[in-house]
Amino acid sequence: MNRFLAFEWLQSDPSLLEMMLRLGLTALFVGLIGIERQMRHKIAGVTTHLMVAFGACGIAILQEYLYHEALDLALSGDIVVNLERQRVIAQVVVGVGFLGAGTILKTSNGIYGLTTAATLWLGAMIGLCFGMGAYALGIVLSVFSFIFLTLIRKLLDLTAIKHVRSPEILGSEVIEK
Repeated sequence: MNRFLAFEWLQSDPSLLEMMLRLGLTALFVGLIGIERQMRHKIAGVTTHLMVAFGACGIAILQEYLYHEALDLALSGDIVVNLERQRVIAQVVVGVGFLGAGTILKTSNGIYGLTTAATLWLGAMIGLCFGMGAYALGIVLSVFSFIFLTLIRKLLDLTAIKHVRSPEILGSEVIEK
């Protein structure tokens, strides 16, 4: 913890430039998903998606610092350290799943908000990927997600399989235009 508290972390891996790259890629790719949701007037738009993804990315970067600190501690002496990097992923998955559940609405006409909940969860996973330095996986997840949200939906509209549109609702009242 000395390295983190003494501000030596600015000179260690990942560097400040690397952190900015990870957060920048998160902003770019999750921002596209958030913009798509915002353009469709969904409950969670670009800001919500970015805040969830930045939080996940930040946690992943912090986890990397803690991992290196524990590794340095283990190599410096006779101390046994248990290194489990996957724990942070598990906590983000559960926490964001809970947040996503809040975007799901049940009305007498059906259930709405499932895609928005899924994109929030996916945004957190993309943030974790970029935060942990898995750039290729983060980019592939982002590109496929954007394709599924845009192009596949347009193709479905050309077939007999139609996407069920969410009603414009405020609370439990349908808003008439």
